[in-house]
Amino acid sequence: MTTKHDQIIQYIMNLEAGAAISVRKVARELGVSQGTAYRAIKEAENREYVKTFPRMGTIRVEQDKKRGIERLTFAEAAAMVDGTVLGGNRGLNKTLVRFVIGAMTPDAMEKYLSSGSLLIVGNREEAFRLALEHECAVLITGGFGCSDEIRQLADQKGLPVISSTYDTFTTATMINQAISERLIKKEILLVEDIMIEEPKYLYEDDSIGEWNNLLKKHGHSRFPVLNRDHEVVGVLTPKDIQEASTGLVRDFMSPKPLIVTQKTTVAYAAHIMAWEGYELLPVVESGRLIGVISRQDVIKAIQHMRNQPQMGETLDDVILSNFGSKRMEKRMRFTGKVTPLLASHMGTASWSALSMLMSTAALVTLKNFGQTDVSVDTFTVFFVHPVQLEDMLEIDVEPVEEGRVYNKVEICIYREKELVAKAMLAAKAMRK
Repeated sequence: MTTKHDQIIQYIMNLEAGAAISVRKVARELGVSQGTAYRAIKEAENREYVKTFPRMGTIRVEQDKKRGIERLTFAEAAAMVDGTVLGGNRGLNKTLVRFVIGAMTPDAMEKYLSSGSLLIVGNREEAFRLALEHECAVLITGGFGCSDEIRQLADQKGLPVISSTYDTFTTATMINQAISERLIKKEILLVEDIMIEEPKYLYEDDSIGEWNNLLKKHGHSRFPVLNRDHEVVGVLTPKDIQEASTGLVRDFMSPKPLIVTQKTTVAYAAHIMAWEGYELLPVVESGRLIGVISRQDVIKAIQHMRNQPQMGETLDDVILSNFGSKRMEKRMRFTGKVTPLLASHMGTASWSALSMLMSTAALVTLKNFGQTDVSVDTFTVFFVHPVQLEDMLEIDVEPVEEGRVYNKVEICIYREKELVAKAMLAAKAMRK
């Protein structure tokens, strides 16, 4: 005999994706107590037939047994920006692949709209309609609504139209971060992916002559050093030896080296190598040496990952897309207008947007001056004055301290030759 609990579960499974579910409604329609309805809805949530989102309530979703951690749904994006769903509930569980900033004319916007995209735009009815016609969901910023015609079209297409009180820059930042985090998790690179297995090594009581023998035989110049219990006790590189030709390895090696495991991320290894100056990291499992990674291995891996196809533009790309750049004798100059992307709900450029604009311009400048891979040390904003939408800005980025490893640049933003913002960024370069 089918229990009331099972009947409610079956009732929920038969609902269309996007249908709203409430304890009171289920109890009324199936003639059960609210307590029974509540327990059944919680069971359905555990089975991933429904999900509860802030401000949206509980919604029937399509079960996806193969869902990966890199997937971001429109429902999650809506919850992230405290959004209200105005229409198209049926499509809330669809995957958000990329976002498009609607700070352009409809003709220019059209080529960026595609299935799985989310148009982030202000109060522009013609843009809402254009997006839905191109199978693209809509996120309206500034707390604006939409017409009944747009709601009906969203319901018909099964594409969400979401309203958020946040400005365009804030919503884009939140969603860009979420997409980036999922990309990182999907494409995460671990030490085990790049390490050299069964590496050559030296014993601490070997002579320096043994280092020369390994160098000639295998072409490598950096080796981990073990004691006779096969524990890693040091690392020996050409920098340690200098001109030495005699003596024992223990007298020249760098003792107590940092070690990593197979599951250490390459990003962490890169950070440590940059900041601590390590050229080689031993890879250890259960106290035993199983591999090594060099600085060259790490840099090649990072460059490889950078060249892989990504899901749409990053926010860093978008934020400088309306700025032209010119390299001058001792600095870079970026020129462009304050677009709606940079504006807050007050109509002025937001502090966070201008800060990102300055830091992005600084990193582009470092790359232009030959620093391909850098790790940011500090970013200090001295002041930011209000600037209006459509104001023309000039951003001057000038290196003030240049070295082989450590670099510092000063960033100044001018509006009609008036200094309106100033910052300083320091970074270390990754060298092979």
